[in-house]
Amino acid sequence: MHALGNKNVLVIGLGLSGQAACRLLRKREAIVTAIDSANTDALQADANRLRALGVKVELGATAPPAERFELVVVSPGVPPKSPLMQGIAHDQVPLIGELELGFQQSLCLNIAITGTNGKTTTAELIERMLTHAHRKTIAAGNIGLPLCDVVDQTKELDFLTLEVSSFQLETTQFFRPAVAVLLNITPDHLDRYASMADYARAKARVFMNQQPFDWAVVQSEALAQIQSLNLPVPSKVITFSAIDQRADIYLDRGLLISRMPDWTGPLLDMEACQIEGPHNAENMMATLAVGRVLRLPLEQTIESLRAYRPPPHRCERVAEIKGIHFINDSKATNLDAVEKALLSVPSGTAGEPNVLLIAGGKDKGLEYHDIGPLLAKRVKHAFLIGETRERIQSAWSLFTPCTLANSLPDAVSMAYENAVSGDVVLLSPACSSFDMFQNYQHRGEVFRRSVQQLLSTCQAILPQGKSGLAPTEPNSPELSEEPFSNNISSRGFLTKSSAMNKSESNTPHNNQH
Repeated sequence: MHALGNKNVLVIGLGLSGQAACRLLRKREAIVTAIDSANTDALQADANRLRALGVKVELGATAPPAERFELVVVSPGVPPKSPLMQGIAHDQVPLIGELELGFQQSLCLNIAITGTNGKTTTAELIERMLTHAHRKTIAAGNIGLPLCDVVDQTKELDFLTLEVSSFQLETTQFFRPAVAVLLNITPDHLDRYASMADYARAKARVFMNQQPFDWAVVQSEALAQIQSLNLPVPSKVITFSAIDQRADIYLDRGLLISRMPDWTGPLLDMEACQIEGPHNAENMMATLAVGRVLRLPLEQTIESLRAYRPPPHRCERVAEIKGIHFINDSKATNLDAVEKALLSVPSGTAGEPNVLLIAGGKDKGLEYHDIGPLLAKRVKHAFLIGETRERIQSAWSLFTPCTLANSLPDAVSMAYENAVSGDVVLLSPACSSFDMFQNYQHRGEVFRRSVQQLLSTCQAILPQGKSGLAPTEPNSPELSEEPFSNNISSRGFLTKSSAMNKSESNTPHNNQH
């Protein structure tokens, strides 16, 4: 454990991660200065709480303080080219992130999960698997609970289950997972990275400090990407894939099958699970591999996987009005996630496009035209919101009709007006939410409330007994104010499942990554 007592430390960025770093540093008796370029009412309240702990806070900062520091801790959402970072790298001062700080102060082994998509689902699957097998763990990191806030609990844990993002991995130094999971690498955050190669290099840092006796659980396609960049994986490797049947664990007609020595044959039938689709099959494969590495009983692992229900804002069925289904996939902040959502929605009659897609938000530098051929097959109309709406319109209008909307509620109303029975109104934005919303959860809740308003209006104007509103379950309302989750697949809509509303932080200093 690295000593911090009386060290003069600068914390840059006061999102959830930065605040957690300040609290831990003060517990370790460091002298802490914290800065943030923002100066909102909410941040002022946060700053006052930190000042009460002895932290010197400057909001609305345009440059780092002139004084010398012995350590700099940066929040993951602060870009390296931010004005607050200028000059720091030239001062030869150690610079780490909140994840690294928490790791250096932790007292147990960790399992780290990264990848473009599926991180949260897989972290939750692993956490539940460990708990079901009577191992003590906490899911932390990019999942919404900063590692620095749970450091003092690590002496009681068997493992930390950590969701880690590329932004967090950029500023690691000694961070070393006993088991590192890399789910996939698809285009994302190209507003921050100069190329896909740079993005892949950031993801591959999860393996950087591993030793030969550690483990890497890696999607076959992602492993090929990092090997093409000559990036080493020094640990023992288990591969998995939904499309590569040469992987150690692979998908074959709904079965997850292992070809590993002493662990050969079918492991799990996806038909018995409550999440579906090839992408979720890969999340399950990664979890099974982690269970194998940790020598957990396969029967207990399978029990936990079968019982898992997807969290909100991930292909969540919200309501059905006059045969029109409303799906909240607000978590889809990149094109790969949108593609998976579109492929999971049931097709229209005779395979005709039946999706009214609501997309747009804060630009992440993606090539939106890449998804064009799929849009032509599945999307009958796109309703675009946010700062990227004109850019997306120019990329998508060759493939599907596009309409610009001023707000998410407006987009919901327009989509409903253009839909017919059998259609799906799908919120799957392909962008982060920070241009219009606090985070992707807030965006999803605005969508839910907009659908609720439509539902109330329809109930008010239709004659009693002729509502045309399909119940989600017997004796249940069409749309509850309480969050619930429904995963959908090509087989159709599943029954309502109770949500696990574990918040993932998506403040501007803890981004959707």
